[in-house]
Amino acid sequence: MNARIAAAIVAALAWMALLLQLFLSLRLSMANGNGIVHGVWMYLAYFTVLTNLLVAVVATNAARRPDGGRDLRWRGGAVSAIVLVGLGYFLLLRGLADPEGLDWLSNLLLHYIVPLAALAWWLALPPRRHIAATEPWRWLQWPLLYAVYALIRGAITGFYPYPFIDVPALGITRTLIHCAGLGVAFLAIAWLLRALTRLRA
Repeated sequence: MNARIAAAIVAALAWMALLLQLFLSLRLSMANGNGIVHGVWMYLAYFTVLTNLLVAVVATNAARRPDGGRDLRWRGGAVSAIVLVGLGYFLLLRGLADPEGLDWLSNLLLHYIVPLAALAWWLALPPRRHIAATEPWRWLQWPLLYAVYALIRGAITGFYPYPFIDVPALGITRTLIHCAGLGVAFLAIAWLLRALTRLRA
């Protein structure tokens, strides 16, 4: 498949998921009498949403490049993070809610369709440049920054978007252990993607 078309498909799926979830977040916030600003604020609380946004931006940038963005330096970080989103949801969160209708569709897109599409994009059109063994450590900045953001935001507002980082319920020590575990999982995914790229090469 043409690299630019593949990137455009991933970008379109990610933007579709994001726009649908934004609509649902705003609708829920307004139905609860909290307004648009609160809806956007809650929408931006989730690693799932922010990582889909990262994928959308990276894939859009890739689709605009003559080479389809195969060698964009943050492509690997975006794909690693969105694969973590899919695996994390499937293993840790899928039993916590039973969405229906548009909520079900949004959930499907954010947690399954976009992660699988991004993974297929990487595997079918791997980078042509050599990826250093230290590169996944640079990609780790994304989940690390989110962890800091989520914990500071939670300390200020009292809202923690995921049960495994709920400081009041778990305590700061267990929360940090969970964050470290997710960081290790992210690195494992990133190094696996790198290894698969080397095998393809």
